[in-house]
Formats: sequence, C-alpha cells, structure tokens
Amino acid sequence: MGGLAGARREGARVKGAPVSTQEVPVEEAAVVGVVVTYGPDRERLEALLEAVRPQVDRLVVVDNGSSEDRLDWLRKLTGPELSLIELGANRGIAAAQNTGIAQARAQGCSHVLLLDHDSIPAATMVRELLHAVLTVRPTGRGIGAVGPRYLDDRLDNPPPFIRVRGLRVERCPCPTPDTIVEVDYLIASGSLIPMSTLDAVGPMAEELFIDYVDIEWGLRARRMGFQSYGVCGARMAHDLGDAPLRFLGRSLPVRSPLRHYYHFRNAAWLYRSANLPRHWKCADGWRLVMRYCFYALFARPRHEHLRMMSRGILDGIQGRLGPIVTGDAPGAGQRPARRQ
Repeated sequence: MGGLAGARREGARVKGAPVSTQEVPVEEAAVVGVVVTYGPDRERLEALLEAVRPQVDRLVVVDNGSSEDRLDWLRKLTGPELSLIELGANRGIAAAQNTGIAQARAQGCSHVLLLDHDSIPAATMVRELLHAVLTVRPTGRGIGAVGPRYLDDRLDNPPPFIRVRGLRVERCPCPTPDTIVEVDYLIASGSLIPMSTLDAVGPMAEELFIDYVDIEWGLRARRMGFQSYGVCGARMAHDLGDAPLRFLGRSLPVRSPLRHYYHFRNAAWLYRSANLPRHWKCADGWRLVMRYCFYALFARPRHEHLRMMSRGILDGIQGRLGPIVTGDAPGAGQRPARRQ
C-alpha cells in the first residue's frame, strides 16, 4: 500500500482524550476502500479512483442502480485490485456500504475506507488517517472512526467537525494541521474504520436508506465505547448537497425535497430512541427546527420542500422507515415500512 511509512510521523497534537484502538499494528494495516456509486459523474469518479488507488490495498465499487452506460464503463475498470458489485437498484447508501464492508471483510482487511462517488481524497489522506490511529490508540478506549477535514469549493467551509456539549452544538476548529479532535460522529465519506470496530458495533442501519446513517452509526459506536476523531491534517474534496443557496452573502448547502424528506424523517425517528442522550436530542433538534424554517422560506420550490420535510417528520414520529413511495418522489422506491 502506498505511503504507509509516513504514518509513523511524530508530534501530532490531540485535543481531548486520545484513545487506544484495536490489535492490528497500523504500519501493517490492510485498507480496502469501499466506493458507493449512484449515477456518478464520470470525470469526478475517475478523479476519485485515481486519487485513492495508490493509498489502499484494494477497492470495492458498489453501484446502487446506475444506468447501463455507466455500468458498462464501470465494468471496464475492474481488475485484480478493483471489484464491482452491482446491486441492480437503489437500495440506499447504508445497504451499499454494508455490501462493500462484507466484501472487504471477506478479503481479510484490517480497516475499511468509506467513500461517496463525489469525494476526492488528497494524496496523503489515508496516510494521515492511519497516523491518527497510531496517535490516539494508546489510552484504552476503542476507536470508532477517523475522518478527514472535507472541503466543498462551492461553500464557505465552516469547521467540519461537530460535537454536542450540553445543549450546544460545537463546530471544532483546526488550529494546526496536527490537531485531532474528538467528535460525536463523522460524515461517512472519507471515514476510516477498523474492521474490529465494525464487528463490535454492527452494520449501518439500512432502514434509514440515506441521511443520518453515519450519525446513527457514530452515536451507536460512541455509546458502546468507541470514540470517533476528526483529523485536521487529512483533507478531502466533497460536494455537500446540491447547488448551494446564496443567503446574506453566504453560500449554504441545500438538498432536494426528497433528500430533505429523508433528513427530517430519520432525525425525527432517532429522537424517539431511548438510547440517545436527551441533551443531544435537544441540541440537534433545535438545529433541525432552524433548518426547517430556513428551507421552508428560502429553498425553491418552497411548497415542495415544506411538504416533504413535514411528511418526513410525521413518518419519523410514526416509525415509517425505508424507501419512500415512488409516486410521491420519483425513483425513491416503495412505501416506508413501519418500525417501532
């Protein structure tokens, strides 16, 4: 695997309590990258594969129901170090990730690197993440995941790492490239997860389909004693949402009405859980209320965003999960199943 010698670099500064991790020596890590695709932009996916191939031992591309022409192109990329799994339909990000993780486990890897098709890691990203594992592992708790600082050149890029303290959501800055911060969760794309952690914590929650999947897994891992970390020295380009919305001179992320349905539904469902701390629900819930008001007023078409967000909240409260009705949201799948 390219560049692993650099994982021994000394002198990183850890903000908060560092943690020990699993039994595999980092310098002997075997990393399998799992890339989830769904109608990918060919040029951007080519850039992703070119950037990540030298950094991992093998790649598994899991396609979530792309068109036949995209699949024909993906099939031509396969070889000894890159395999393609075709799901045949959009089964959601969690199901695709679980499929890729199962393949990585069968290949005997020690760590899994999750990537979306619109993310492009910096040339040293995996090395920096592995170095973070080496840095934080000596103190006794398990490592959930380590993830990079992501940048979206369309946005203002506030500090990307988030944790809740009391009733306040903190965005954790990166004062130096060597800073490593404790976080409540990481976005899935770019996350490096020890396979032993995945074995202990379990798979991604497929019933969520998309949105809050990484948050639910990160909080579950933390509840089980596995701390996640944001690594300031690891960088990744990542598109957050669709075309940004300009508001008061700032560029803010905005998603489609369908994505807002899943976002608000899955958040509302998570708030029902007795396993999550009440202060976390209050802090995250307040952010959700603010987003609801903002997108209802400024995202277009307003009535469609309002309708889908409201329906998502209702379905989440009622425990209706899974893909949404095809007729209400093109390409989304079946009626959500009720889960108590």
